[in-house]
Amino acid sequence: MARIQTDKDISRKEVIIKASAKLFREKGYKAASMRDLAVKVGVEAASLYNHIRSKAELLHDICFDVANVYFEHMSMVETMDAAPLVKLEVLLRFHIKQMIENFEEVYVSDREWRYLAEPYLSNYQNQRRSYRKRFANVIQQGIEQGQISPIDASTAVLILLHAIGGIESWQRSTHKISGEELEENMLTILIHGVKK
Repeated sequence: MARIQTDKDISRKEVIIKASAKLFREKGYKAASMRDLAVKVGVEAASLYNHIRSKAELLHDICFDVANVYFEHMSMVETMDAAPLVKLEVLLRFHIKQMIENFEEVYVSDREWRYLAEPYLSNYQNQRRSYRKRFANVIQQGIEQGQISPIDASTAVLILLHAIGGIESWQRSTHKISGEELEENMLTILIHGVKK
């Protein structure tokens, strides 16, 4: 029987999670099966259960791992001794990099989270709301300090994050600029769009 191939710095479960993120993005969580995942990983479906309990566990791990990374970064930004506009740029750069470097996981956490089971679904929805509120607070501080145009901060967060979600099209493109160029282009557009 084939074994799950890993690099020395990554566990078999991490290989499965990475493969499941790719599968869930390609087929959608509902349509993806454990048999599909086994094919992607190169093992029998039954052997997956030596490392995971269920497909639901994989979605949970993907969503909450991504959420934890974003929350840790937000906490770091909030404690920075920097102007709100600088904090906003740091946040945007981070979101762009995550979409470039961890696309599958970020995509799934943003699009497939609605299939989480309770109580995780409610917990995740609360985390999303909390994160966006904290993001809006950074923008609001910039408005109050005269660095950002007087706009509705919550709406601005939705627009900014939606724009970054558009990196999905860049990921699919066969003729594309580098990730670094994409990041700089997006920052130029997004920061100048809110800057006073």
